[in-house]
Amino acid sequence: MSRLAPAPTIPAPDTKVRPRWWREVVLIGALYLMYDGVRLLVAAGHHEAFTNAHRVLSLERALGVSEEVTINHAVSATPELGVPLSYAYATLHYLVTPVVLIWLWRSRPRCYRGARTALVTATLLGLLGFWFFPTAPPRMMPGFVDTLARYHEWGWWAEAASAPKGLAGLTNEFAAMPSLHVGWAAWCGWQVARNADWRWLRVVGAAYPVFMFIVVVGTANHYIADAVAGIAVILIGAMIARIRERLRATRPADPPGTSARPSSPA
Repeated sequence: MSRLAPAPTIPAPDTKVRPRWWREVVLIGALYLMYDGVRLLVAAGHHEAFTNAHRVLSLERALGVSEEVTINHAVSATPELGVPLSYAYATLHYLVTPVVLIWLWRSRPRCYRGARTALVTATLLGLLGFWFFPTAPPRMMPGFVDTLARYHEWGWWAEAASAPKGLAGLTNEFAAMPSLHVGWAAWCGWQVARNADWRWLRVVGAAYPVFMFIVVVGTANHYIADAVAGIAVILIGAMIARIRERLRATRPADPPGTSARPSSPA
C-alpha cells in the first residue's frame, strides 16, 4: 500500500518583504492631504465648535479631570517652558511620525504593514471626529492662555494658529477632538518601545506620548478628553490592523509557477 502524500500547507504571506516605497509615499502623502483637507472643510467660527467645547469641559468637570487650566498656566508663565513646548507642538507632530514610519519600513519590515495600517485607520477615524464633532480648543475658551500666541515672536507661527505667519486662515482651528498629536505620539512610542534594540530608545519611546500630552494640554491646544480620544483611535486602529493581518495570513497563496490571471483559451 502506497503512503499518502502529506497535505499541502498554505504559506502565509511573506511579512519580511517590504511594500514598494513609492506606494507607501503616495499613501502617506494622501493621508496628510486628507488630514489638512478635512481641517479646512470645517467652517471657521462655527457655533457648534464652541458648543462642543463646553460639552467637553462639562464632562471633564463631572469626572473630576479638568486640570487643563493649571497645566496651561504653568507652561505659559515663562518662556523657558512656553517656547520649547510651542516648538514641540508645531514640529514634532510632522517630523517624528514619518521618521518612525521610515525606520519601520527599512529595519522592521515584519512589523511595518500592521503598524502602518493601524496609523492610517486611526487617522481616518480622527478625520471623522473633526468632521462630525468640531471642537474649539481650550486656547479659545475663557481662562486659558494661548501659549503659541503669547510667544509667537519666538517662532514662525502666527498669533492665530500654529501655521506659518500669514497662513493662519488656511487651517481649521476647530480640529481638536480627537487629538492626533497625542494619538500619533502614542503610535510612535508604541512602535519604538516594542521594536527598538536599545533600552534607552525604548524608554524614550514610552515617554514620548506622555511628553506630547503635556505639550498639547500645556499650550491649550487640546483638552484632556481630546488626548484620551486620540489614544482610543490608535487602539481601535491597532485592533483593525490585527484583524486585517490575521485575514491576510490565512489567505491562500498561489502555487509556485502559476499566474494570478487565468490563461486565455487556445
